[in-house]
Amino acid sequence: MAAPILALTSSLSSLSFSSHVAQNPSVVSFPKSRSVSCGTLTRTPRPIIASASVAPPEALQSADLKKYVKSRLPGGFAAQTIIGTGRRKCAIARVVLQEGTGKIIINYRDAKEYLQGHPLWLQYLKVPLGTLGYESSYDVFVKAHGGGLSGQAQAISLGIARALLKVSEDHRAPLRKEGLLTRDSRVVERKKAGLKKARKAPQFSKR
Repeated sequence: MAAPILALTSSLSSLSFSSHVAQNPSVVSFPKSRSVSCGTLTRTPRPIIASASVAPPEALQSADLKKYVKSRLPGGFAAQTIIGTGRRKCAIARVVLQEGTGKIIINYRDAKEYLQGHPLWLQYLKVPLGTLGYESSYDVFVKAHGGGLSGQAQAISLGIARALLKVSEDHRAPLRKEGLLTRDSRVVERKKAGLKKARKAPQFSKR
């Protein structure tokens, strides 16, 4: 009985060894895995290169708008006749009016884009022209700096109202009635020594 059992075990071990040897070439495939990993590495940079090529058209549009403004304003802002300066908080805006279709360009950008589509800030720009019925009669060119977008929008409104006085002195009464010629002098109050802010005091402690 011992002899047949030994024969069986030897045959089984030989079979398992042969199957192990036969399976090794099919299971281990280093070249295939390396080729796949290299393929994925070479494919990943391609979308990055394609996305980087989107920026130039926007730069061209802004450059074209700048050329358009310079062609409409020969000699720059200072050489124009219908001009007004508006201020609000720390913002200063120089405004030039020219006969046109109602375009508003701020710092060589469209007003809606520059003011981020904020409805209240855009309304500030339209009120002076709308009061006199000139919504589509004049193009507005603005150079603004300082402060935030809200302060710049209100400074532009005052600048447009002052420029409309250069068109005709008869515009003063309706603009004054709407309060568009009044310079809003409110600014942030300075911080005081010993206080947290302008008026906020530190918490009182009895002990």
